[in-house]
Amino acid sequence: MDDQYYRKPKQKSHVTMWLKNVIKNKNVLLTLVVVIPIFSFITFSNRGILKRMSLEAEKEAMQEKVRHAQEEQKTLLEQSKALEKDNKAIEKVARERYGMVREGETVYKVKKEK
Repeated sequence: MDDQYYRKPKQKSHVTMWLKNVIKNKNVLLTLVVVIPIFSFITFSNRGILKRMSLEAEKEAMQEKVRHAQEEQKTLLEQSKALEKDNKAIEKVARERYGMVREGETVYKVKKEK
């Protein structure tokens, strides 16, 4: 019955026990003091891993934009060549973009329902 009137001693947490052991062991402490800043520098600096990953992603996006622009340039070049030589292509552009019609033609515009 005497036990119920006394406070039970608190058990020390594992973290505090681990920290005390690390501080006691000088080699581990020295290693942590050296390794943590080096790891932080390698990971978070301007030349670090995270910066490199973001630059790689940016490079991929830029390369995709360049590919898209090259494809668009190729199609525009083909259209330009067609407009220089082909009368049908010229007529198609005149009708679609500028709404031109031949003499005697009647144009019917149909409204699309939504």
